[in-house]
Amino acid sequence: MRGFKYLAVVLVVLLSFSLAIAEEQKKEEPKKEEEKVTGSVSLGIYNRYVFRGYELSSSSVIIQPSVTLSYKGFSLNYWGNLDTDQKETQSFKPKKVGSKELNENDITLSYTHSFGKLSLTGGYIYYGTKYTDETEEVFLSASYDIFSKPTLTIYRDISSYPGTYVNLSFSHSFEVYKDITLDLAASFGYFKGDNNYWRTYDSNTSEYTGKKYNALHDGKLQAGLTIPVLKNLTIQPVVQYWFPLSSKAKRIVDGNSYNPNGHLDDTWVAGVGITFSF
Repeated sequence: MRGFKYLAVVLVVLLSFSLAIAEEQKKEEPKKEEEKVTGSVSLGIYNRYVFRGYELSSSSVIIQPSVTLSYKGFSLNYWGNLDTDQKETQSFKPKKVGSKELNENDITLSYTHSFGKLSLTGGYIYYGTKYTDETEEVFLSASYDIFSKPTLTIYRDISSYPGTYVNLSFSHSFEVYKDITLDLAASFGYFKGDNNYWRTYDSNTSEYTGKKYNALHDGKLQAGLTIPVLKNLTIQPVVQYWFPLSSKAKRIVDGNSYNPNGHLDDTWVAGVGITFSF
C-alpha cells in the first residue's frame, strides 16, 4: 500500500513538471498572425490602353482605377478603363470619336494556393466592355518562385468570343537604391479562336470567311520602378513595348486586318501607377 502511495506521488510530480514545461513551451511559441482582409487601391495614368496586343486607344490620357480585396487565398478585384479622348484604331471603334467614357469595367474573382514554391491560381473574369459585347473568361495559372518567376496562364472565353489565350510571363525586381526597385518583365501570348467570329479575312471573298484565327499572338517587354513614398504607398513609373509574335498577328490583306479584331503592330505604352496597400 505504501509503495502505491509513493508511486502516486511520483506520478503527480512528473505530471505537474510535464505540464509546467508544456506551458513554458507554449508561451515561447510565436503567435500566429490573425488572418485578416488585405488589399490595395491603385490608379494608373497612361498614354494608351493595349490589351493582349490589341490597341484599344491612341494618343489619349487613359485613367485606370483598380481595387483588390484578399482573404485566405481568395481575391476580388475591380478594374476600370477611362479614355479621356476616344480615337479609332485598327482594334477599337468608339461610339463617338473624341468623347470621354469609362468604357470598360472588369470584375475578377480568384483563389490562390501554394505548394512550396509552386503557386496555382484559378478564377473567373467578367469583362464589362462598352465598345464590344460583354464577355466572360475562366483561367488557370501556375507560377514558380525562382529567379524570373515563370508563370503560365491559360484563359478560356466562355461567353461571347469562344477561344483560348495562353500567356507565358517572366518578371524580376532588382534593388537599385534603398527600397527602390527596378522591375523588369516580359510576356508572350498564343491565341486560338474557336467560333465563326474568329474567321480571318479572305481576299477571294473580300470578307471574313477564311480559317479561324490561330497564331503566336503578342509579345510585351516592360521596365519600371517601384518607389516607396510612405509606408503603404508606392509610385510606379513604367514603359511597355508591345509587338506581334508572328506574321499572322500583324498580317494585312487588301488593306484589311487578317485578324477580325485588328492587326497587331509595334506599340509603346508609358505612364505611372500609384498604389496604396492595406
